[in-house]
Amino acid sequence: MQYSRHNRGYITILVLVFAGVFVVIISALTGYIFAQNKLQFAKENRDKALHIAEAGLNYYKWRLSHFENDLQDGTGGPGPYVHTYYDPEGGDIGTFSLDVDGNEQCGSIRSIDITSTGASAADPTLTRTVSATYARPSVSEYAYIINSNVWAGSDRVITGRYHSNYGIRMDGTNQSLVTSAISSWTCTSSFGCSPDQVQNGIFGAGPNSNEWDFPVPQVDFAGISSDLSDMKTRAQSYGLYLASTSPYGYHLTFKNNGTVDVFRVDNVSSTNAWIYNPSSGQYEETAVYDTITSEAFLQTYTPSVSCALVLAEDRLWLDGVVSGKITVAAADVADPNNEVDIILNGNIDYVNPTGSTDGLTAIAERSILIPLNSPDNMTLSGIFIAQNGKFGREFFSTVTYPANAKRNSLTMRGTIVSNNREGTKWTCPPDPWCSGYGTRVNSYDSTQEINPPPLTPYTSQDYKFVLWREEAL
Repeated sequence: MQYSRHNRGYITILVLVFAGVFVVIISALTGYIFAQNKLQFAKENRDKALHIAEAGLNYYKWRLSHFENDLQDGTGGPGPYVHTYYDPEGGDIGTFSLDVDGNEQCGSIRSIDITSTGASAADPTLTRTVSATYARPSVSEYAYIINSNVWAGSDRVITGRYHSNYGIRMDGTNQSLVTSAISSWTCTSSFGCSPDQVQNGIFGAGPNSNEWDFPVPQVDFAGISSDLSDMKTRAQSYGLYLASTSPYGYHLTFKNNGTVDVFRVDNVSSTNAWIYNPSSGQYEETAVYDTITSEAFLQTYTPSVSCALVLAEDRLWLDGVVSGKITVAAADVADPNNEVDIILNGNIDYVNPTGSTDGLTAIAERSILIPLNSPDNMTLSGIFIAQNGKFGREFFSTVTYPANAKRNSLTMRGTIVSNNREGTKWTCPPDPWCSGYGTRVNSYDSTQEINPPPLTPYTSQDYKFVLWREEAL
C-alpha cells in the first residue's frame, strides 16, 4: 500500500505539533524543577538565617555572663554589632547583626532587649530577625516565698508558685507548683498536729498533691533581700526620700492619676493584739499602734518615669489606686536596731488590674501588717516583702473587738515574701475561725514577671531569657 504525498504531509504536521507540545511540556517541567529547586534553596537559606539570628542571641547571653551590663559588645560605641558566624567544619556560613538596649530604672539595669538579624552567606538578601528580653528572675514569679514553716488552710485558693524553705501543711487548693526545701519536719499544735508529728516536707489534705515537690533547693532569702542602704541612696538621687521626722511615720495614698499624696502621721491610737513572744514561747497581749487619728498633708509626689521610688526612714501606711509602676520601702537605715513596718491601711488596687502598665512593690525592713480596722472585703494588689518580719494580720480577740476582729474576705493579686510565718486567719479550736479573714484568695500577677517595679528583688543573679519573639517578615 502506498501513501500519497498528502498523507505524508499530514504526518509531518502531526509530528511537528506533538514535538512542539513535548518541548513545551519539557520546558515547563524544567522551569518548575528549577523554580522548586530555587524555592528549596531559599527556604534553606531562610532557615539558616533564623538559626544564625538565634546564635546571635546566645552569643550575647554568653557575653553578658562574662561582662555584666555591657551593652556595647565591648566596642565602647553604638551598634549595630556585626559578627561573622562560622561553622567549625564549613567555614563562614553567615552573619548576625545585634542591637542591644538596656532598660534602666533608678540608675540600675533592670532588663536588656536584644535584637539579632541573621543572614546566610549563600544569600545575604534573605534575613530573619528575632528579639528577646534578657533579665534576672525576680520574686514576681511566685505567689509566695516564705522562710518559715507554714500552714495554708482549707479555705485557701492559691494560683501561682508557693515556696517555703521549711515545712508546708497544704490543706488549701493550689493551682500551681508547691515546693519545700526540706524532706521532713515536725508539725506541732501550731500547725494543727496534736501530738507533734514528723511529716513530709509538704503534707496535708489539699487536692492537688501531684503539684507538690520536695526537697528542692532553697530560695536564698538573704540574697533576695533588698539592699536598703543602696535603695536610700537611689531614692535621694532619683526618687523621693522621707527622713524620720516624727515618732509615727508617713501615710502614702496612691492616686489614679499616677501621683502620690504624702502625709505626716502626727498621732495614732492603739489596739490590743495577741502576739507571739519567742522569748517566752507564749502569745502575749500587746499594744499595737496602727490606727491614724491625726495627720498633716505634706506634698503631692509625681514619680519620675525613670525612677518611681519612695524610701521612708520611718513607718509607712499605704492605700489607694496605683497608676504606673512604683516601689516604696520603709527602713530606718540610720539605726539598724530600729526596724520599721508597713501598714496596709486600706485597699490597694491598680488602675488597669489586668494590664502590664501598673505595679507596686512594697518593701518593709521588718513586717507588712493589715490593721484591725481593715476593710471587711479587702483587695491588695502588689509585691509585698517583709524582709526580717512577717506579712499578716495580728490576732485580734472577738471579745475585745467583736465588730472588727473577724473580717469577710481578702483577695490578693501579686506576691508575698515573708521571712517569718505569715497569717491572715486565726483558729481557736474547736472554733475554726476566731480572728482575721474568713475567705482568702491569692494569685500571682503574671504581668509583673518581665517588667516588675523598680528594684524589685531578684531570686537569682543569673540572667535568663524571659521573652522571645520573631519579628514579622
